[in-house]
Amino acid sequence: MSEVIYLKALANPAMAPCLVLVDLQREYVTKPRLMAVPGAAAALDHCRVALSHARARGFPVAHCRQISKSPFFNRSSKFSAWIEGFEPTAAEMVFDHEQPSCYSNKQFSTIMGDCGGHFVMAGFAGETACLSTIVDAYHRGHQVTYLADASASHELGNLTGQTVQQAVTEIIRVYGEVLDTDSWVEATSRARAVLSKAQ
Repeated sequence: MSEVIYLKALANPAMAPCLVLVDLQREYVTKPRLMAVPGAAAALDHCRVALSHARARGFPVAHCRQISKSPFFNRSSKFSAWIEGFEPTAAEMVFDHEQPSCYSNKQFSTIMGDCGGHFVMAGFAGETACLSTIVDAYHRGHQVTYLADASASHELGNLTGQTVQQAVTEIIRVYGEVLDTDSWVEATSRARAVLSKAQ
């Protein structure tokens, strides 16, 4: 990494944002279990793109994991484990949370605050962990970019999961930025290219 890119990234967290992957756990993709999310496969395809891009660029990556004292997301259950292909590496952060918001983990809250409060988020479920985390971020003065196509929501009442996800995405626009994964990859790639040319 060049000194120019290194110093710019230190001065501006947006240049090398932390990618936060929320609850990419087997519970959300195992049918017919109650917590299985419709549209999970398409969202995971985009999560893979985002994760590969972050790792290739050297961006920090945080994995959040819901842990609950219930039949769902139980630490002792295989369904609380990471979805295959999304296991954290030794260089990545892991945060367990019992409440929907990732900020319910004190270490997550501290680290996000100390790194400038700028991060990019993808994962499950849109209407719970993602929405509550972004609202919490807003109240802390943090800036979040939500990758809407790398997330999915459950059905609620008579609303389909797709309809709920669309509604959640519009609500999130009130509290943060919303992008699709390809746009985020392009924007962060362009920023890196501009910095490289500035040397």
